[in-house]
Amino acid sequence: MKLIHFLKCLNRTIIVLLLYTIVPSLYAQMEIPAVYSNIKYDSAGRLCFINPDTQMKYYLRDPEKVYQLPMIEKSLSGSAKGIAFDFGRPGLSGKICYGFIDMGKARIPQPVFFWNDAPVSEGKAEINITEMSGKYDLVKWELFGRLKMGYRIIDGDGTIIYDGKVNMKGKGPFETDVSITEGPFLNVLTPKSVIISFKTNQPVILSVEVNGMEFSDDQPVVDHEIQVTGLQPGTKYDYTVFCGDNAETYSFRTAPFPGSRKPFTFAYASDSRAGQGGGERNIYGTNAYMIKKLGALALQQGAAFFQFTGDLINGYSDDVEKTRLEYANWKRAVEPFAHYIPFVVGMGNHEAINYIFDNETGRDIYIDRFPFATGSSEALFAENVVNPLSGLKSEDRSECDPDKNNMDFPAYEESVFCYTYGNIAMIVMNSNYWYAPTADLVRYTGGNIHGYIMDNQLGWLKKTLKKLEKDNNIDHVFVTIHTPAFPNGGHAADDMWYSGNNDYRPYIAGEPVKKGIIERRDEFLDLMINHSTKAIALLCGDEHNYCRMKLMPSTRIYPPEWSHRKLVISRPFWQITNGSAGAPYYGQERFPWSKAVKAFSTQYALCLFHIDGRKVTLEVINPDTLEIIEKVELNSD
Repeated sequence: MKLIHFLKCLNRTIIVLLLYTIVPSLYAQMEIPAVYSNIKYDSAGRLCFINPDTQMKYYLRDPEKVYQLPMIEKSLSGSAKGIAFDFGRPGLSGKICYGFIDMGKARIPQPVFFWNDAPVSEGKAEINITEMSGKYDLVKWELFGRLKMGYRIIDGDGTIIYDGKVNMKGKGPFETDVSITEGPFLNVLTPKSVIISFKTNQPVILSVEVNGMEFSDDQPVVDHEIQVTGLQPGTKYDYTVFCGDNAETYSFRTAPFPGSRKPFTFAYASDSRAGQGGGERNIYGTNAYMIKKLGALALQQGAAFFQFTGDLINGYSDDVEKTRLEYANWKRAVEPFAHYIPFVVGMGNHEAINYIFDNETGRDIYIDRFPFATGSSEALFAENVVNPLSGLKSEDRSECDPDKNNMDFPAYEESVFCYTYGNIAMIVMNSNYWYAPTADLVRYTGGNIHGYIMDNQLGWLKKTLKKLEKDNNIDHVFVTIHTPAFPNGGHAADDMWYSGNNDYRPYIAGEPVKKGIIERRDEFLDLMINHSTKAIALLCGDEHNYCRMKLMPSTRIYPPEWSHRKLVISRPFWQITNGSAGAPYYGQERFPWSKAVKAFSTQYALCLFHIDGRKVTLEVINPDTLEIIEKVELNSD
């Protein structure tokens, strides 16, 4: 954990310098991973993909730099009358809405927007704090000389770019104070510990106080991960983050002791990338409107934690800083509720950050970025989350590894792991590892396809299920992965089906792996159904709907004329798909297994799993209308 924390705290300016301000000829200094094929440097030092059939060259595209996180983070400073913004974009227009955040009056403090806004002209704007005096001074800044301001940046097209917050000090002139810009968040909750993470606007040493005990950073950092230890199981604690002269107090409850059979509830959803309808349904890459609805409902329903498995953001970008901005918007949306319950995050296909090759044909070719340690989708995901570590390193030293003496694959880091709460275990997997979005060209470039679980990860799952099978404290095991084993609406052409075409599979260093996508699906299912008596359900997303499917021994799961070995399904097993967290909806389609679908809805949905000893009840609620979509016992038979 300390190594991961150190890497996260590296100066982002240095990383950006290495990845983006290098002249093109110096790209030749980056070693091309051995797992790729037909990707080379031409005589001018330009990175390109060469189609082996046509010899046509596709060159690495310059990143599309639109709105980026440094543009936001570095834009703000104090001024004579308030807060000045300089975005470094002379042509940028729009407005900034703003309002005080009263930290002492609400459990979930939010900005109360002022009647006025600050126009953005030629990339600059100013918030006038001095006019927010008298009857508008709800935080008593005139008396104390301190305040917290929330602000919303909206461009000239009406797109909300960012929701921010900042501490200010002074009575005019004003200056920025040490501020928590993201968080605090609760992470890696156990019966006796928790990690409290947050981000600040400058490198500082900050502390957290819990139950009279103080915990702090070891050195000045921007990204803080402070581990709180010495706690008691199943106990509520207040915690206070001290930030300069400011403090923020929230609360959490530790996990119960292992094997506790006391009733509890957890929440599940996925797919919150930007939706249609305008406004907060698209805060630059994420559907903040629906995330807030989901978070508020989960908290109101007493959820102990929220499992969120993939497609947080739009992604699919070649601009690291644009992707960081989208992650920041997602975290700011869940933040008010993540002060109190952990949001445990899995990886989806829209978390992809790519190298994109193109030419005059207009065809774009995508691969996972390298160097993998700093530039890949996996590295960027790990930078933006705080999850448990599993011990699973990468796909290195698997059967198809072209060089078993060197690291050739991205790290799994925090995208594959297992955690427990009371009498359940949650296994979080990554079906978009080393993902190359142009699946039809993977045979040329190398890469993994959407939905495929590679060898080392499958082996890790087998070991993990075996360990949990012997654990007397665990009654129920949930496996969550972004892509369904059985698509039912929206992803007939991929997920773990590919329209019934088993030929789809990863290619490593120009060579196909042995098992096709449907064969690998069956191996995945076999472990959960036939090698575990405790695995109760597969929790998926990717398809933007809610679907409950009951897999039975009689369920048809193969395309016509299937010639490979068939899976024996020995017992009932649930697949619960809930990709209804804000992305545009998908309707139901017909598949061989469609008769196994017991419920399907295109409403927005929050899944609440009520655990009461050996009883598991699923309740599904529309967070926008509070309509109960359904409520059903999962293990009644």
